Amino acid sequence: MGEEIPALKKRLKAIPPVRLIVGSFLVIILVGAVLLALPVSARNGMPTAPLDALFTSTSAVCVTGLVLFDTWSHWNLFGQAVILLLIQIGGLGLVTFTTGFSMLLRRKLGFRDMQLAVENTAGSVIHVKRLIKIILFFTFSCESIGALLLMLRFVPQYGSHGIWVSFFTAISAYCNAGFDILGFTAPGSSLTGYFNDPLVTLTVAALIVTGGLGFVVINDIFYAKILSRIQKQRPHILQFHSQIVLRMTLLLIIAGTLLFFICENGNTLKNMNFWEKLNASFFQSITTRTAGFNVVDTAAERDLTKTMMTLFMFIGASPASTGGGIKTTTFVVLVTAVMSVMRGSDDAVVLKRRLDKFTVYRAMTILTIGVLVVIVTAGIIMTTNSATSGVDALFEATSAFGTVGLTANVTPHLTVIAKLAVICAMYIGRVGPVSLGLAFTMRRGRHSSGTILPEGKIVVG
Repeated sequence: MGEEIPALKKRLKAIPPVRLIVGSFLVIILVGAVLLALPVSARNGMPTAPLDALFTSTSAVCVTGLVLFDTWSHWNLFGQAVILLLIQIGGLGLVTFTTGFSMLLRRKLGFRDMQLAVENTAGSVIHVKRLIKIILFFTFSCESIGALLLMLRFVPQYGSHGIWVSFFTAISAYCNAGFDILGFTAPGSSLTGYFNDPLVTLTVAALIVTGGLGFVVINDIFYAKILSRIQKQRPHILQFHSQIVLRMTLLLIIAGTLLFFICENGNTLKNMNFWEKLNASFFQSITTRTAGFNVVDTAAERDLTKTMMTLFMFIGASPASTGGGIKTTTFVVLVTAVMSVMRGSDDAVVLKRRLDKFTVYRAMTILTIGVLVVIVTAGIIMTTNSATSGVDALFEATSAFGTVGLTANVTPHLTVIAKLAVICAMYIGRVGPVSLGLAFTMRRGRHSSGTILPEGKIVVG
């Protein structure tokens, strides 16, 4: 027995960090599924079907928000607490949590811990300790402030229960999860009862955007703009990555607001005044990219709107954030690469910076795998449920891969095979297509042989 423990530790150390991160999500999903399947988690005191518990746990850990039944109606306080814990762990990443608390307990981080943290946060080894501290402090601060603001509305309406509703909604919003426990007002209503309430919609929208920017960007903004002003120094220029993320996020929010306003003006927005329409369109533009809350009936939207929203869901949030999708920076790289080819240029250039070829190849890989996952998932949904239209199936599949959580009322009617397909799509969308591929293909100690191969010519287009 004494010899087995060191051998086990040695085998664990030999596992690539990316594989441990991908595996950690899977372990948390399975643990969450077991807890949710227990009678103690359900409001009716009965066991939940294992597949339904697995689906809910996956949706929570992958911060998606797709649900087979209303969260408040089916799960009691214990079940809701389990879901909220899964959301928090899934949003930040298990490695961020374990590394952060190890630092708080003053436990020295080994090189292995540093590698894991770098993989999980997209940071650098030099600054990873600082980044982890900022992630935890900033996350809990944002969630607390958001909960306090929501209490101003929910406590007067729901009494002491409004405190739990406020914290649940704030954490779910910051982690871009889309779960809500407002089903006691109307099952599956999400935030539709607050389409004309800026205190609720703007607070939730701010939490979604903040969580979706990415921890690297938050760290950069803090040190370049906030801390420098506190220290009465001249603010520094944001890093190239942060500039791209902020510009693309702003562009997508504005474009989404205008498109949703135009497409739904005479449909789901028809009974609202101008400011209510603008508020609802702004909120839907933000939540569509990765959050999953809604202030209008998603199933009642026009097919054109759903198609447009599918693109926004596929793009998603930014790297190293709580959101999913192919990521805003990936979309920028892809568009830039296409434009460079059309101009006959050999290099993809953004903001007077040349992008390296590996970044372009990685972006194309993510796009290819993402499209494949969405098409396969949509095909399975359509095949197993003939009543589902092609647009709704594509919408649902993209929502799963993008870990968004919006539904055209398709998820509650999924078959067993379709549930499994959506579970896989959510998992792939959260851990990332490339990370998942590397987790299965990486081999310790495998290096390039250094052989120079002849160039192959092939005609494309």
